[in-house]
Amino acid sequence: RHHHLSAPTSLWTVIQATAAAVAARQQGISTLHIDSRSCWKNSLQQQHHHPQSHFHSHFGRRFSSLIQHHQQQIQRSKKMKFSIPSLALLAISTGSANAWSNANVFAGARPRTSLAAALFSVSTEISGETGTESFRLGFKDTDGSAISPWHDIPLKGDKGYNMVVEIPKMTKAKMEIATKEESNPIAQDIKKGNLRDYHGPIFWNYGCLPQTWEDPNEEHPELKVFGDDDPIDVVEIGSKSLDMGSVTEVKPLGVLAMIDDGELDWKVLAIAVDDPLAEEYNDIDDVPKAVQDGVREWFRWYKTPDDKPLNGFGFDEKFLSAAESEKVIEETHEAWKKLKAGETEAGKLWTN
Repeated sequence: RHHHLSAPTSLWTVIQATAAAVAARQQGISTLHIDSRSCWKNSLQQQHHHPQSHFHSHFGRRFSSLIQHHQQQIQRSKKMKFSIPSLALLAISTGSANAWSNANVFAGARPRTSLAAALFSVSTEISGETGTESFRLGFKDTDGSAISPWHDIPLKGDKGYNMVVEIPKMTKAKMEIATKEESNPIAQDIKKGNLRDYHGPIFWNYGCLPQTWEDPNEEHPELKVFGDDDPIDVVEIGSKSLDMGSVTEVKPLGVLAMIDDGELDWKVLAIAVDDPLAEEYNDIDDVPKAVQDGVREWFRWYKTPDDKPLNGFGFDEKFLSAAESEKVIEETHEAWKKLKAGETEAGKLWTN
């Protein structure tokens, strides 16, 4: 099936970085040295617009040429520096969202009810000011009472698992369910007193599964790391950009065991059940290798512009199968049940 590829402003920089990574892996290099301080200056200077017609006709040839170029560089030196904003897969998208703006995230009246959320008689309401620490997207039931998207929305729907969308595709603001706040609204993450944004757009819809929890008190028997204290994350690779706060039924295709700062941070790869590709994608082997590699490498590199180390991955850096992903989801669901029942220490988490 032919996919329509969008071409955001920084796309050619991403292509170059991806080619470098592919070449490195073909040469057996697993760790590269990155000059993260200079990469943004260089990448901004090198950004170009590529009309889609030109992009489609020249991408294959130029990408292959880039891989060959980087292979030659690697052979000359086992340490290589290259400019990289966030190593990412090209977006499979039919949307026209501005990749460098958060404005499209907050479109809509207040309060609002999304089609997906309406299936659960849930509405969302904005409070505070967009792009500030005060912004909150709260959830309410039919009588107007506040509910928690983490604890009150069921894990499963009629056709799949319920995904609460936190970050729409092609946006940058790092939005997330506030697990320590009353009723757990969606808010923008804050690090060191600053609102957190990705350094480039995320190329898929990102969110979590309600009624799951990665227990920080439980050590994984094989990976020997503990959970990250959050609901399990979902990477939805469908064609549509999903609204922040919407609830979308998804089909798990696989799961990746990311190790972030010594914590286990599972990433469930999924597809919306109503997406055209859902008929073709049923397990991880149905997902193109380029998509799998792109997702993994994006999460490996995305923190490096902040002088953070590369993230690692368990299980030989491979996605586990759809069946294994459902086992992981069930494990995190059981951990959540214990949390809600008071059998596990909640710490600062809001669980009422």
